[in-house]
Amino acid sequence: MSRKVVVFDYGSGNVRSAVRALERVGASVTLTADAGTALEADGLFVPGVGNFHACLAGLRAADGARIIELRLAGGRPVLGVCVAMQVLFDGSTEPSPAPQEGLGEWPGMVERLQAPVVPHMGWSRVQVGEGSVLFAGVESERFYFVHSYAAQSWTLEPAGPFARVAPVVTWATHGGPFVAAVENGPLAATQFHPEKSGDAGAHLLENWVRSL
Repeated sequence: MSRKVVVFDYGSGNVRSAVRALERVGASVTLTADAGTALEADGLFVPGVGNFHACLAGLRAADGARIIELRLAGGRPVLGVCVAMQVLFDGSTEPSPAPQEGLGEWPGMVERLQAPVVPHMGWSRVQVGEGSVLFAGVESERFYFVHSYAAQSWTLEPAGPFARVAPVVTWATHGGPFVAAVENGPLAATQFHPEKSGDAGAHLLENWVRSL
């Protein structure tokens, strides 16, 4: 049976690319910001582009923060992409006239990449964490990144209802190491864009849809 996935349409992200990519791997996709539909779906895909604080403001205005919290409380899968991964941390050093605190699902700050060339734009390999479900079969592939900020450390210790399963953290390097993806119970996120990463990204999305 086809899994029902909502691409959360709150005004941030290349949502049409996400819809097409998820449909390509067999998901039944709805593009909406309706809370009831987002809560009931098998999986919630949260896109994100641009400024951390603007992205968060838009997400909160569409009740997305509460929707994510309610889904996770019920063990219902959420996948955040690019800036929608960053907002899951405590905050960001990215400049903004209206700073927003992150959602705090994971501890730590998102900071500017320390590299000769920023933004990091293009295809890069990742160092896949042991036990990854998302990267099964594409551990050696390249994925498409476009970002200037990222989480550059990981400090979360396993705790709570998912303590028996430690988070799987995947890393990439641009100037220095940064968190490229996290799999933490029902919550997963990628700093790269799987919907723009060709066959490798499609395979990763298929792995996520199958896990729902």
